[in-house]
Amino acid sequence: MESLALLSAKPGLTLRAGPRLPLPRLRASRASLSPASSSRPAALQSPLLASRAPSSQDAVLGYGLLKRRSSPSAGVSCSAAAAAAVPQPPEAKKFLGVGLPTLKKIVPLGLMFFCILFNYTILRDTKDVLVVTAKGSSAEIIPFLKTWVNLPMAIGFMLAYSKLSDVLSREALFYTVIFPFIAFFGLFGFVLYPLRDVIHPTALADKLLAALGPSFLGPVAILRIWSFCLFYVMAELWGSVVVSVLFWGFANQITTVDEAKEFYPLFGLGANIALIFSGRTVKYFSNLRKTMAPGVDGWEVSLKGMMGIVVLLGLVISSIYWGVNKLVLNDPSLPKSDHKKKKKKPKLSMKESMKVLVSSKYVRDLATLVVAYGISINLVEVTWKSKLKAQFPSPNEYSSFMGDFSTATGIATFTMMLLGRIIFQKFGWGVAAMITPTVLLVTGVGFFSLLLFGQPLTPMLATMGMTPLLAAVYVGALQNIFSKSAKYSLFDPCKEMAYIPLDGDMKLKGKAAIDVVCNPLGKSGGALIQQFLILIFGSLANSTPYLGGILLVIVLAWLGAARSLDKQFSSLAKEDLRKEMSAKEKAETALLKEPEAATDVLVEQPNGTVASETTGTES
Repeated sequence: MESLALLSAKPGLTLRAGPRLPLPRLRASRASLSPASSSRPAALQSPLLASRAPSSQDAVLGYGLLKRRSSPSAGVSCSAAAAAAVPQPPEAKKFLGVGLPTLKKIVPLGLMFFCILFNYTILRDTKDVLVVTAKGSSAEIIPFLKTWVNLPMAIGFMLAYSKLSDVLSREALFYTVIFPFIAFFGLFGFVLYPLRDVIHPTALADKLLAALGPSFLGPVAILRIWSFCLFYVMAELWGSVVVSVLFWGFANQITTVDEAKEFYPLFGLGANIALIFSGRTVKYFSNLRKTMAPGVDGWEVSLKGMMGIVVLLGLVISSIYWGVNKLVLNDPSLPKSDHKKKKKKPKLSMKESMKVLVSSKYVRDLATLVVAYGISINLVEVTWKSKLKAQFPSPNEYSSFMGDFSTATGIATFTMMLLGRIIFQKFGWGVAAMITPTVLLVTGVGFFSLLLFGQPLTPMLATMGMTPLLAAVYVGALQNIFSKSAKYSLFDPCKEMAYIPLDGDMKLKGKAAIDVVCNPLGKSGGALIQQFLILIFGSLANSTPYLGGILLVIVLAWLGAARSLDKQFSSLAKEDLRKEMSAKEKAETALLKEPEAATDVLVEQPNGTVASETTGTES
């Protein structure tokens, strides 16, 4: 700059190293810096330069220049002047305290999430009705279906998705994934289900069952009702693909970190509201059978109505996605996503994952929690659904009960999410971590006790208008409702909080090991145990006493691991707190002792000449 070049040519003044206040380009020539130029227009004087008479701290350098030694407040006033000189953009309009540009993204995302989860609840309830109540099938099909059909198709989809993501744009990939789901559910409700007697190989399945024996009822039923099993798998994939991959992937791409912190918890509450309303919808369509003439397949009518809603909301989801991309994201006033690129998680092999699990007691206890939950909920849920079919053999009755079940689950989860924060604040991590296994233990013992020892209670239950079977169905429903609500509100936050005190390396490797080994083991472990017992004892009913014993052992191990982890978690958390306080004290002490560095800035005297000013305090 001309002013700096001129200053460096003056005798007795050297430029100091370090930060300097940037100066505007001076259009005047060298002569304009002399006292004779004091009459130049005020418009040429910079508003960023101070103007005051020389003080005792200033040094006159000649040629109308001075070196000013000022207090730290001078830098502050200079910065304030600079900030005042920069024009501020107008503040965005707000509605209910939220900026309108942000609402343009959050409101459509909330509607998308509501529609996706509304569909998912209808599909989840319907898939169980189809495979459990179908002729020649029972709840015994579920463990085999999850292991030998659902898991391979999920793996195949993720491989195909990875390939498509390399060749398709983000928008094209979204439509390519969601439209096959919409088309299939419409095709199933209006074509495949009405033609079920034509497309299902019932005669072949009867021959196989006669040759293999009743122990193979579950595997043979997969062939017998193959279209229902395909619906079951597609409904499961809707939850993992459309919810986790499509929606959350899109939300993370277009929201800022501050927006995510503020609105993502509200999405969780909205999910439970969707659960409540969709449960009422399932209940309504399931009760249509009561208004129809004899001989009419009420379940087929109900299924067409529910699949029509699924297709309609699927198109609404796609329309919202199109509108956000075309009309909202192109708005220049919209806050841009500021998500930082995440560090790649270490991809551990199965052998490496096992080494990490074995090497750390803390990680082993955390892995026990994850595996125990997956096995426990699976053992009780499948057994409960088998008794649910015995109590409600009609598809409409079964579906009506599942509608009430979904509504109750939504209400309980909504309430527990509001209470979860209070539980963490009042009682701490340990109590919160033990609530979920305690709920499973109490309700599980009650459920299996009614199944195994319910006959002596028959007279007492008759006075309440119930049978032991109906009482077991209600207790099993309470077990599923409270255990799922406790999982979403307490177990999942506890699991994620447990990673925080670990050091960086163990935090990444431990989480990767649990993702590789424990999550799949927990989900498939219960199914494998049930398959093994069914093949040995012939049926799920004959396996009930052994399933109850296995559940008791697993939940007790879960409680022991939670108690052990609580001690380690508290110790590590206190250690982290001590380190943080110590580091904070050291930083404050160093800040008080460290002198401010002095810097030179150029100032302009009232007569229009330029001077060098030093801000800060020299030691």
